[in-house]
Amino acid sequence: MSHDAELQLAEISARPGPVHQRAQALLDALHHLLPFDGAWMALAEPGGRGYTPLASADLEGSSVRSLSDPHMARQMRVTGADRDRAPTSLSDLPSSSADLRAWAEHLLPAGFREALSLALFGEGGRHVGFLTLLFRRADPPSPALRRQLTRWAPTLAAAIDPVRSLAAPTAVVRGARAGVILLRDNDVSRVPGLRDDPLLRADSELVGVARDVIGEGRNYATFLWPRGARESPDGYVRATVMAGEQDLEGVACGIALLSPAPRLRGLTHRELEVLGHVIEGCSNMEIARALVVSPRTVAAHLEHVLAKLDAPSRTLAAVRAERSGLYIPLPPHRTR
Repeated sequence: MSHDAELQLAEISARPGPVHQRAQALLDALHHLLPFDGAWMALAEPGGRGYTPLASADLEGSSVRSLSDPHMARQMRVTGADRDRAPTSLSDLPSSSADLRAWAEHLLPAGFREALSLALFGEGGRHVGFLTLLFRRADPPSPALRRQLTRWAPTLAAAIDPVRSLAAPTAVVRGARAGVILLRDNDVSRVPGLRDDPLLRADSELVGVARDVIGEGRNYATFLWPRGARESPDGYVRATVMAGEQDLEGVACGIALLSPAPRLRGLTHRELEVLGHVIEGCSNMEIARALVVSPRTVAAHLEHVLAKLDAPSRTLAAVRAERSGLYIPLPPHRTR
């Protein structure tokens, strides 16, 4: 039975699709394998701020909210329940459950007397989430149940690991060589299997543009980025930005990838910059001010752009450039 259960959980963990669907399927499967009266699974938010709920079993909304409350996250830290160790029950704690605010106010009135909590960790010791099983009986969870849950912990963690979920789309970006996950705390985390790149540091201009793209509500964008100085580049790379799943919003907003640049169709560095401004809807006068050139020079650049993109109008040129990623975007947070 243990081997079959392990295979069942591994199959669920490997499923594609939204992370909350895998989490719910895991709880449903666990409900048939383990004796508990309620369950809650959540993602760990960066910096230990709290947990974003993913799935629950046989819990009222008030119980789910209490488990997801920042007060509960603090209690987990104080009691050590969020550490990489064996599952912790209320009976393991030196204080009574009545002394814990969330339990006293919501879970005890809901009829729960005992719990078994397990912090979930991914590769490299990353704290990815949390699982709590709730019991109406006050008896401590059995050693056998604790051992079983410990054995399945890596599978449960892999199923909800946001790095894994966000890294999945990298397969559709041909030649992706470097990539980062854009975390919610303005930090980044390297995409497993891809290398680091100075262009993808947390404080880089490219990452700022990527965050702007997602902040504007766009799910996808691809554009060129210069190597070396922006004013005098030493070649280009293609940057691809993709927004993450809505379920992962509390942890990360998306990913940014680097791959080889496409054929530039003869477009110069200045023409690529002009295209970036045209895509943003800038007038010739606004482009001239931004690039510190004359409107007449901008008009000449646009004439060359239309010819190289075989476009009869600046609107069509902007559409073709944006679709193929043949432009350099405006610096992050640039206002016209």
